[in-house]
Amino acid sequence: MIHISEISTEAPAEKRGDLENKVYATLQKLGIAFERVDNDAVDAMEDCVEISEKLGAEIRKSILLCNRKKTSFYLAVLPADKAFDTKVFCEKVGCSRVSFAPGESMEEILGVHPGELSVMSILNDEEDDVQVVIDKDVADAEWFACNPGANTTHIKFQTKKLLDQFLPRAGHRAIIVEL
Repeated sequence: MIHISEISTEAPAEKRGDLENKVYATLQKLGIAFERVDNDAVDAMEDCVEISEKLGAEIRKSILLCNRKKTSFYLAVLPADKAFDTKVFCEKVGCSRVSFAPGESMEEILGVHPGELSVMSILNDEEDDVQVVIDKDVADAEWFACNPGANTTHIKFQTKKLLDQFLPRAGHRAIIVEL
């Protein structure tokens, strides 16, 4: 059993990592209400089940993909228990073969280490190198939950706010497909 704090509706009082601070500042600027918990570090989706239960929303799985030449990148966001199918992804998105992007690419482009990736990382994609692809089941859900750039904190807010406010503010529009 992992430690999970009580739910808070405010950014932490103490300074956090650069991306996490940027996420809270962006949510505040956009007037997006959120709930937050701090937790022991989690490294796998299985570890997020208790956090999902506490927040009342499933923590979403995020996968960074790239083409063979590492010139096209995709951030896929799926339900936690949905298996990723490369063939289906490529058919739906209209791209050639993709594979999991190496950790170095994740760090270089999105400024996060493996285990910290979430759609919030898109705030660090200033060169617009990454296409966000969201599974229809995720896009249709009322609530969205993920980490804000650190695997020791998780947030929940309305999915509509992610799609209509947060991503456009970050300079991105999501492709929504049935994966």
